[in-house]
Amino acid sequence: MHRRKFISNLSASASALPFLGLKPTKSDGHLHAMAEKIIPERLQPGDTIGLLTPATYLTEEQLRNAVTALENLGFKVRYSPNMLVRKGYLGGTDKQRAEDINQMFADEEIDGIMCGRGGYGSGRILPYLDFDMIRNNPKPFIGFSDITALLYGFYGQAGLVCYHGPMGTSDYNEITTSYFKKVLMEPQNQLVYDNQEIKPVLGLDVEEGELEVEMASPTQMITLTPGQAEGELIGGNLSLMSMLAGTQYDLDMQEKLVFIEEVGEAPYRIDRMLTQLLLDKNKLPAAAGIVLGVFNACEAEDEDDSLSLAQVLQDRLAGLNIPVIYGLSFGHIKQNMTLPFGINARLDASEKKLTLLEKPVA
Repeated sequence: MHRRKFISNLSASASALPFLGLKPTKSDGHLHAMAEKIIPERLQPGDTIGLLTPATYLTEEQLRNAVTALENLGFKVRYSPNMLVRKGYLGGTDKQRAEDINQMFADEEIDGIMCGRGGYGSGRILPYLDFDMIRNNPKPFIGFSDITALLYGFYGQAGLVCYHGPMGTSDYNEITTSYFKKVLMEPQNQLVYDNQEIKPVLGLDVEEGELEVEMASPTQMITLTPGQAEGELIGGNLSLMSMLAGTQYDLDMQEKLVFIEEVGEAPYRIDRMLTQLLLDKNKLPAAAGIVLGVFNACEAEDEDDSLSLAQVLQDRLAGLNIPVIYGLSFGHIKQNMTLPFGINARLDASEKKLTLLEKPVA
């Protein structure tokens, strides 16, 4: 995820609150045994959503818009004490942002937690999270982009199923809202994801045997490798998945369905990060299947000096001989479907469909 341009030159909105005291959590090593999976209870109209900023800060205007969006979905909203604190590009110090998460999980009046935005900084707070307490107080946690680091942490360290979905600053259009409700509020035994309802955003077309990016074409999923596979859904933003590789918060991909999205990265950077995940036998080579979202603004500026995005995806992934599709409507796009992190699903790459095999909330 290209972060050079995300920092705006706005003034700070509030001063930092005193740090309440945290110690980094200990781990017994890398790729430890997974905690038993916990599926949190569904959200209902009238529930209270805790809004926080574990990465980049929110402006006062963005906060107002986020509160309005969540209230329009039928929720009450409480936001963290450090919501408008800033430390450069971060929404407060690492310990303040971690304390906000710990407190909201511990607060029995908070029914679900949503991130205000992504940006950068979630990975910095992982050592300060109380995963035992989080495991004992499960509730839906929702976000994407840089928040991938927290999805990895909550699932790997606490066993908590969480949700790759919209944030406070997202566009709550018909598709985004519909899949948010289908996953988090009105769970189905077998929810099917496809792009039949989606209006034009970004898609890939097949032309003369090669994949080519058509920026203005209607969204259509493309089969890179046909076939069917089942497994737990894990994944997120490619930059963060690459960043976490080899750390104690990393996850292996053995027999998993791995979903991946990205924004603002040139094809050679996509190539590099995919290659990193290909060189580890416990990562993409061990996956059951791959679901690629929309890689928004990931084409080279000078096509003569670069492979295209489509060529990189085909070159790096088609040789795995597992089902792979591109273009499911999630990621850094307006029509952002919510995907549960840790729920069993079936990928039919030939039919371009992803189906949940269990309810994503209890």
